[in-house]
Amino acid sequence: MNNYYRPFGGFSVFPPVIKNLLIINVAVFFVQLIANNLTIGGKPLWYVLNLWFALNPVSEGYNFQVWQLITYQFMHGGFSHILFNMFSLWMFGMEIENIWGSKKFLYFYLICGIAAGLAQLFIAPLYSIPAITIGASGAIFGVMIAFAMLFPDRYIFLYFLIPIKAKYLIGFLFVLELFWIGDAGSNVAHLAHLGGAFAGLMFILFDKSIDVPIKRIFNRSSYRSTSRFQNPLNGFSGKLKRKKGNIEDANYFDINRKNEDEITQEEIDKILDKISQSGYQNLTEREKKILFNASKK
Repeated sequence: MNNYYRPFGGFSVFPPVIKNLLIINVAVFFVQLIANNLTIGGKPLWYVLNLWFALNPVSEGYNFQVWQLITYQFMHGGFSHILFNMFSLWMFGMEIENIWGSKKFLYFYLICGIAAGLAQLFIAPLYSIPAITIGASGAIFGVMIAFAMLFPDRYIFLYFLIPIKAKYLIGFLFVLELFWIGDAGSNVAHLAHLGGAFAGLMFILFDKSIDVPIKRIFNRSSYRSTSRFQNPLNGFSGKLKRKKGNIEDANYFDINRKNEDEITQEEIDKILDKISQSGYQNLTEREKKILFNASKK
């Protein structure tokens, strides 16, 4: 039962970064709708917005600007486009932000979006005609990859009916993007999706503070390989000496019943605030113990 996706199981249903991303994306979308009926300098306002804020190709005849690698992520091409992207951002990103903290999640989201834009600028032209790109899909693919790595066995209800493990569903979507790369008639930036997913994968693999199951698998296999083919004590058995007086008992602490009774709501609130700011992984063992005991009550 614990493997099923629980949208309200985190510390905050709408953590700060996701809440603000939703607000900004929706606000920009309404500006785009209004721009469809307005002109500026004799040109349609939607054309001006795309010229300066959508991701323009670097080829001749387009108006590429560096800031477009950020601004294009907040523009969308229709209601279904923004609805799917924002729902996916909330569904997959909410729990990640609660675990990592808002600052780290924002960096991750923007890095994935920028990587998606770079892939679209420099790799997509090898497979298709250059075109203007908008949408947060690349960044959200990075978030989806992160979710699949953090919670691979969590069940997601496809169409709210069919339970599928995250690693299978998101992995299948990733493979589909690979097959669709050469689809010249598609209006979807598949290379941007793959770029965002790859950036998300690299971010997690190289961040030592992020603990995911796949890292533990590699660590165990590396340990087995070392212990099987190399004994670090070979040749040193006669050189090892025991120094008297240097052995000490390990220090440990425990929160006994008396300490549990002394824990106040104010202290719990401070711990929750710390999670919101810097992530669950930065809590001390004592703070994690306090939260665990508080949850049982």
